[in-house]
Amino acid sequence: MRYHNITTDDMLNGEGLRTVLWTAGCGHQCKGCQNPVTWDPEGGLLFDEAAETELFAKLGKDYISGLTFSGGDPLFPASRAEVERLAEKAKRLFPEKDIWLYTGYRWEEISALPIMAHIDVLVDGKFMEDLKDSKLHWKGSFNQRIIDVQKSLKNSALYFYTAE
Repeated sequence: MRYHNITTDDMLNGEGLRTVLWTAGCGHQCKGCQNPVTWDPEGGLLFDEAAETELFAKLGKDYISGLTFSGGDPLFPASRAEVERLAEKAKRLFPEKDIWLYTGYRWEEISALPIMAHIDVLVDGKFMEDLKDSKLHWKGSFNQRIIDVQKSLKNSALYFYTAE
């Protein structure tokens, strides 16, 4: 897998202060995307042992609420297995922290993927420039949904995330 950045103290990509892994590769290529540089699956840097160490060191800080996967698209086929492994490891090491994932795929397309067992909140759907609103919280366009993944899986129905 390749990635572009690991950021911390992020307040825009999920609730609380977060560590964000920005993956490389996206097949959606939404018009008006804020991160078109991340579309190329060969772009960025190789996610190696040093990157993983950095990711978990940042995530381990007491004041960090959780981990967010963004990009690109963390569910880009070439990244899925590694993102799933990292999500599982994050849940095992930091069970008190939540995991958010941003994807252009819709819940209906991906809800059966094994990675969903490790995701708490999913922001789904392609960014649509004509539905953009900068006042939206945690999403870029009105068509995107913020889904409570574990509640949705447990009840076999779609539940939307609400901040506590």
